[in-house]
Amino acid sequence: MNQVKGQYEAYPYPERDPKDEAKRLITGSPSHPLEIDHFVFGGQRDWSKPLRALVAGGGTGDGLIQLAQLMAQAGKPCDITYVDLSSASRKVAEARARARGLTGIKFITGSLMDAPDLGSFDYIDCCGVLHHLPDPVAGFAALRAALAPGGGLGFMVYAPYGRSGVYPLQEAFGALLEGQSPQQRLKAARKIMETLPEGHPFAGNRNVVDHKNSDAGFYDLLLHSQDRAFSVPDLLQTLEQGGWALSGFAMPALYQLDRLTEVPDHLDMPAQMAIAEKLRGTIKTHVGYAVASDAPVLPASGKNRALVPHIRGIAAQKLAQGLAQGQRPKLAYPGTKSHLSLGRESAPLIGAINGRRSLAEIAAAARLDPIGMGAQWGRIERELVSWGMLHYSGILR
Repeated sequence: MNQVKGQYEAYPYPERDPKDEAKRLITGSPSHPLEIDHFVFGGQRDWSKPLRALVAGGGTGDGLIQLAQLMAQAGKPCDITYVDLSSASRKVAEARARARGLTGIKFITGSLMDAPDLGSFDYIDCCGVLHHLPDPVAGFAALRAALAPGGGLGFMVYAPYGRSGVYPLQEAFGALLEGQSPQQRLKAARKIMETLPEGHPFAGNRNVVDHKNSDAGFYDLLLHSQDRAFSVPDLLQTLEQGGWALSGFAMPALYQLDRLTEVPDHLDMPAQMAIAEKLRGTIKTHVGYAVASDAPVLPASGKNRALVPHIRGIAAQKLAQGLAQGQRPKLAYPGTKSHLSLGRESAPLIGAINGRRSLAEIAAAARLDPIGMGAQWGRIERELVSWGMLHYSGILR
């Protein structure tokens, strides 16, 4: 781990400037409170109780700042523990938190392997870390040991096919530049990259761009000393061995085989997801949520009419207006082009979503009986949840 720690001391990742907190909040998956509620707590968490969260391997703080800021904006209590090997990364995360006036955060320089000694947590964020461990199963197990009953994990790990060409370069640079300082390695690798043949798999991979954005991004992508990728079967097996069960991917549509081809009857869901990953070929990270394998909780579902739906990525009224006009909004995801498959009849229900109305209240406003509501809402849920645009949470109630 010394080489990994040295990398992040020299090049904290991702590269962030605390001054930028005044003009933007970086949001995404995992660790958005709406997603956490949806995938970990079935959309039914009691948000009057403080959320005890661990940000394991928090880097320069993207997941930490998102969670702390959105909880503060919602006026909900939370206690967050941040831990990371790199003191340089920690300093950036601390400065970002100070710039926003965020409180209730405990900062620790250390290893996520010590998570069980840090407390018991309702939610654990581990984004972009587990694939850098010498033993990822042990990492998953350590986090599982720190989980409070009924809690869950938000994770991101690398996927193989969307990172085509990365690993041969990592291996080559590792052998060529062994023993050099991080700064020397970076300078030499950049020079070598100028001679990379056009036909190299990496040269044709439009999915990876970190090497173009910053020195830290280049180093993390191409010079990392300990890096592996997980296919869907690899990930499911590793989760199971670590005491976890997959609750769901943040963007399930990418793993739904029936969006790509007709599905034979003999394929179960894990096999379908594995094939979808291969057919897409552009998934570079797996982002999702997991719960304890001995006490699994299903993601939230509109079958429970007491749940409160939220639209993400676009204002509900704007989406409803477009659908009412017959539009098919475009969906943007690297390597994927698609449109929402919803008709005009969806507009009134989507337009009624404000983050506070329950499904029962939305149905009443639309004057729909249970059968009519079930048919219409089922199509809306299938489409919007699949593309990460709809989650259930009572956080604003």
